Amino acid sequence: MNTGFIFPGQGSQSVGMLAELADKFDEVEKTFADASEVLGYDLWKLTIEGPAEDLNKTECTQPALLAAGVSVWRVLKDNVSDPAVMAGHSLGEYTALVCSGSLEFNDAISLVADRGRFMQDAVPAGEGAMAAILGLEDDVVEGICDAAEGIVSCANYNSPGQIVIAGQHSAVESVIETLKEAGAKRAILLPVSVPSHCALMKPAADALEKRLESITMTSPNIPVIHNVDAKMHSEPAEIKKALVEQLHQPVRWVEVMGVVSENSDQVIESGPGKVLAGLSKRINRGLSCYPVFDPASLEKAIS
Repeated sequence: MNTGFIFPGQGSQSVGMLAELADKFDEVEKTFADASEVLGYDLWKLTIEGPAEDLNKTECTQPALLAAGVSVWRVLKDNVSDPAVMAGHSLGEYTALVCSGSLEFNDAISLVADRGRFMQDAVPAGEGAMAAILGLEDDVVEGICDAAEGIVSCANYNSPGQIVIAGQHSAVESVIETLKEAGAKRAILLPVSVPSHCALMKPAADALEKRLESITMTSPNIPVIHNVDAKMHSEPAEIKKALVEQLHQPVRWVEVMGVVSENSDQVIESGPGKVLAGLSKRINRGLSCYPVFDPASLEKAIS
């Protein structure tokens, strides 16, 4: 049976995540200890004890989620057949690259911490916003964003009828009202500090491109499907280009999962929560997806 692996991004973190899995498997705390050595602070203590406002700072959230996804993969990999493909949602793409053998874990931890800082520095707090839009066709949301004053665009195509928009705070708020008038079932601001995957992230993308010059990558041992174009890239230069573009262009998750479905009989979500498993059901009900984040969910996935 071909198994695809998918890795969650920001929004899946919570204080205490993976605590039960860590009680049973040493790989979890070992992975976080390696990350802590790179970062210079105790990432596991922050993850287990909080406070939530510190864990939710993007420069902390990103390495925490990467370490979480990698640690679950390390627990899983001896219990499942060789994966057919991998993919990650936004930040999760870096986790996929680590688990596929393309990117060294320590390099990735340092890289995503910097990525978080680049993103926060690109847009002062309060000037950007993101909003979840439910119940409208993609082209309707795109058209309303295109017609709006200011910078606002589709940031995440998460599932049919579920899009996230991002941009300048005033533009996003204005578009929310127009989308409600157009028949959106829900159009709500999200509690985020950074407007990801839109034109406002271009300065962060430029900084990331420069930072990636110092990072060594190799061709992945397991194909990774990238967010920006839903394609698999094997050349390190192409992978780096996809990571840079991902920061200021939309996450095409519906298309990514279409490619995962073509190559997999089942999917495992490796990391805290089950956000991607929920999206998977809405994208393709015929594809079984098992989230793994504690001993019970692990047992279900490998049985």
